Amino acid sequence: MTGPLDGERFVSLQTFRSSGEAVATPVWFAVVDGGFVLGTHGDSGKVRRLRANPTVRFAASNYRGLESGDYQEGSAVVLDDDEAAAAAAALAAKYGWQWFLFSRLIECYVRVEPL
Repeated sequence: MTGPLDGERFVSLQTFRSSGEAVATPVWFAVVDGGFVLGTHGDSGKVRRLRANPTVRFAASNYRGLESGDYQEGSAVVLDDDEAAAAAAALAAKYGWQWFLFSRLIECYVRVEPL
């Protein structure tokens, strides 16, 4: 994927509650094959929401989640173990030592495809 996420360190990821209300979360991401991947806690709210509804919106943001670009529509899927290893490698390549420090907290990987 090229364009609005080039050179960015964070993306604001909006997932949706069953009521339709959007919940935005700033996350680290790595661009992979036309989409992007991210890591999170396995029992996080965003993972629960994604399992119920794979529709997402995303925009480049700062670490606080303040958007610096327009939101785009996408679809997300929680990755299985084989795909998760590739996602972890992509995130490690992008964030280096910072990823090394925080990766032990990551239990689940997600892939987002723009629509």
